[in-house]
Amino acid sequence: QVQLVESGGGLVQAGGSLRLSCVASGRTFNLLNMAWFRQAPGTEREFVAAVARYPFTTYYSDSAKGRFTISRDNAKNTVYLQMSSLEPADTGAYYCAGGRVVNWQSARTYNHWGQGIQVTVSS
Repeated sequence: QVQLVESGGGLVQAGGSLRLSCVASGRTFNLLNMAWFRQAPGTEREFVAAVARYPFTTYYSDSAKGRFTISRDNAKNTVYLQMSSLEPADTGAYYCAGGRVVNWQSARTYNHWGQGIQVTVSS
């Protein structure tokens, strides 16, 4: 069973930056497509960004495009989300997710999830 552990969240002012990290246990990380989702209170979990297992093709939501960058380091079993130009609307719990066969924007198709980490952007 793959375990995912996020880190790097916190409180930041609007316009600032944060980098989230997600470390996976086990030896199958290189077989997983990886993604970040987020969820604000009272809303559904929404897709933010994804990176394919190979050749590392990336996908972004419209709100993330141009401000966020997803990347992965298979040698470290880690996926990153570099976030810049943060806005209060980016506030929420951010979740790392992984799956072998996924529909990029569909949370139901990912079968490995982290516990989530809070990102709060103040205005």
